[in-house]
Amino acid sequence: MSVLTPPRQAAAAGDTDGDLVVVPARHPWRWAGTALVLVLLAQLVHGLVTNPGWDWGTFAGYFLEKSVVDALLLTVGLTVAGAVLGFLGGIPLAAMRLSANPVLSGVAWTFIWVFRSVPLLVQLLFWANLGYLYESLQIGIPFGPGFSFPTVSLIGSFGAALLGLALHEAAYAGEVIRAGLLSVDQGQHEAATALGIPRWRQFYRIVLPQAMRAILPNAANLLIMLLKSTSMVYVLAIGELFYQVQVIYGRNGRVVPLLMVATVWYVILTALLSILQFYVERHFARGAVRTLPPTPFQRLKAALRK
Repeated sequence: MSVLTPPRQAAAAGDTDGDLVVVPARHPWRWAGTALVLVLLAQLVHGLVTNPGWDWGTFAGYFLEKSVVDALLLTVGLTVAGAVLGFLGGIPLAAMRLSANPVLSGVAWTFIWVFRSVPLLVQLLFWANLGYLYESLQIGIPFGPGFSFPTVSLIGSFGAALLGLALHEAAYAGEVIRAGLLSVDQGQHEAATALGIPRWRQFYRIVLPQAMRAILPNAANLLIMLLKSTSMVYVLAIGELFYQVQVIYGRNGRVVPLLMVATVWYVILTALLSILQFYVERHFARGAVRTLPPTPFQRLKAALRK
């Protein structure tokens, strides 16, 4: 921000042309705040480097250890599978919530209410103990012939974990998708109908691209929450990242550096998901803004040219 000196004052100060004199505005508190933040960051880095309690040698030794990497891949697999199944379940839930049929709307509302109310940890334990409630499941004609199979062989620990994560994700994804569809102005539907565009094409070509701009930020948050929620499947003795870290520090007693191994990997995965979110949002921003937001590489080039 700059302060412009009026022409008369500039002329009185000896400026014969009477041009405006630009005087840069001073921001002392901005510089003071910047200095304070830099001091705090320096203290944080100094503490991380010099404090022997962090035990960075142990951290480096286990960061790429085979069992940790295998557990990391399992965590990624659970996240991807849970997200795909969750959003595939969220789509029909959103459609049912928007339906004029009271039965469909009521069933979807009840599903979302239940699975958002019950903690994920409780859901995981429930699905893992499903065999206690139902020794077998039967498929066939009600009160008639059919075939049955034991529940224990149907849902193991991994199946219970995946089922719990997917259903929990579906409840939230359904509301995210419903909110995105409702964010599209009603005039868009009316204009498309007036032009005689088929309903399926209205949805895929007009409604969905606009709804995605509202869905994506919340969907990305859900995906990151799901990534961190996979740490809860340790209660089912599944060797994901957090469980494997617990096993290792249970043997050697190096709790802090092993927790840092898990923490840094979660931070890396979250950063990758954030980068993916940026480019997907940038793709769907076409048509909404005249100029797409610059990518990090474009910003770096612009900074180097100055």
